[in-house]
Amino acid sequence: MDSNELATEVPMYQSFNGSAHPLAPKEIAIAAVPEDERVWVPQAKGVWFRPLMLNTMQGQWCNLLRVRRAGILSRHLHPAPVHGYVIKGRWHYLEHDWVAETGSYVFEPPGEIHTLTVPSDVPEMITFFNISGCMVYLDKDNKQIGFEDVFTKIDMCRSHYASVGLGDDFVDQFVR
Repeated sequence: MDSNELATEVPMYQSFNGSAHPLAPKEIAIAAVPEDERVWVPQAKGVWFRPLMLNTMQGQWCNLLRVRRAGILSRHLHPAPVHGYVIKGRWHYLEHDWVAETGSYVFEPPGEIHTLTVPSDVPEMITFFNISGCMVYLDKDNKQIGFEDVFTKIDMCRSHYASVGLGDDFVDQFVR
């Protein structure tokens, strides 16, 4: 069955008048690296994220992580898969012998525990991450000390955007 046959066989597509199903969430098409610095949400000293898509239906988010300091960012566990693509700079995990540098793709399998580190000779690192589930922050003994999920990310964005004059509803454009 080709797409023309599908349109005549499936009644809901007979009146279809657009590029997506009327009940589908709205697409997102934005500049990944924003011109307005206020769009970057502070996460820790020298660390920001830029939300691209916050998927509340699947507990997933896509963002850019920007780091402008050297050293260890966090030790954490991903109970679900993570995909990353390095846009600028480089970083590595203390637990692995590879380095992710500009142009590198990284897949992190569920259950992965690692410690993200940015070398001292990297003035700025920006990586796209597609994260499913949550991030569980761990201490050196693998005891949980915190977590982030799509809802905590939305809350962080709301608070930050309200404080910088963009309005707490600025984040709504990224929520699906």
